[in-house]
Amino acid sequence: MIRPFKSLFVFFGLSLVTASAFADAPSIAWPAGWQVEALPESAPEVSRQRAVKNDADGNQVMVMELTMTRVETGHQVNLQGVLLEMRKSVQKGFFQAGYQSVCNKIHPGTLGSLAALETTCTVTENGRHVLSQTLVAAVEAQKAYVLSYAGQAEVYKACAEEVMAARNSLKF
Repeated sequence: MIRPFKSLFVFFGLSLVTASAFADAPSIAWPAGWQVEALPESAPEVSRQRAVKNDADGNQVMVMELTMTRVETGHQVNLQGVLLEMRKSVQKGFFQAGYQSVCNKIHPGTLGSLAALETTCTVTENGRHVLSQTLVAAVEAQKAYVLSYAGQAEVYKACAEEVMAARNSLKF
């Protein structure tokens, strides 16, 4: 089992604080058979939801995490800059764990019904593709959203349709 999943989401804990569920959190239809994890509560301005796909032995092979952060009134979010910083953090984490990563250019996408920016990183070990991770970010009114999903290379590819279905199911 490849262990970088724990470090994949350390970034969220450090840069977006920890989670709290509150009434206006977005809703998402997680894929059938995925385990939805309870996340600790501590900050009222942040909401996190996570689902994990396990293999037959109970090992995590794919993770999706949705984070919503309240934005201060009047603050303009530089979505491109935020996504660049997130991508750098992810790449640094992989490098420190002994992996190499290459990410595609940040490009337009969608997150539910919102216009978004996204990037996907390919993670290798000794030249072998082991993981893929996608970061998608969007802003609406006083809220910023990030959906991150990562998995072992072959599982990531096999789960593409159910991940897109979950991504498209988002209601804000």
